[in-house]
Amino acid sequence: YITVIPTNLYGPGDNFDPMMSHVAPAMMRRMIEARDTRAPKVEIWGTGKPRRELMFVDDAADAIAFVLERYSAAEPINIGIGVDVSIRELAERIAQVVGYQGDLAFDPSKPDGAPRRMVDNSRLSALGWHARTPLAEGLDGMYRWYCKHKVDVAA
Repeated sequence: YITVIPTNLYGPGDNFDPMMSHVAPAMMRRMIEARDTRAPKVEIWGTGKPRRELMFVDDAADAIAFVLERYSAAEPINIGIGVDVSIRELAERIAQVVGYQGDLAFDPSKPDGAPRRMVDNSRLSALGWHARTPLAEGLDGMYRWYCKHKVDVAA
């Protein structure tokens, strides 16, 4: 067996539930709703400075298959892309993907969370694997899936 530890994943089939989703689908849902109701702003907790590593699910599947063929050590291996993005940058990219043109209102009175969440993917990189999906492309894929499946996200 091989133990893989993936970073924060996002993409088609993601969970958009407001109580259970991760940062990318939660933010996307809120911006879609804001766009559709013509809300002038979307409130985002914190300063927008914390950084997160986000990996598209197809890249994660590819990395896992790659590792199964090329890795046999007993130690777990991290599955990540080696690049992170600030919450502010993520919000701006999601707004662009969904067509939300209102203000992104960061609320520094709310918690930021950990300053940075990123896995050490040096073992994976040393094996020669690298992600293929840029964040903007992955977010677009997640959004197209959401629209196609008319995800019911009512709480």
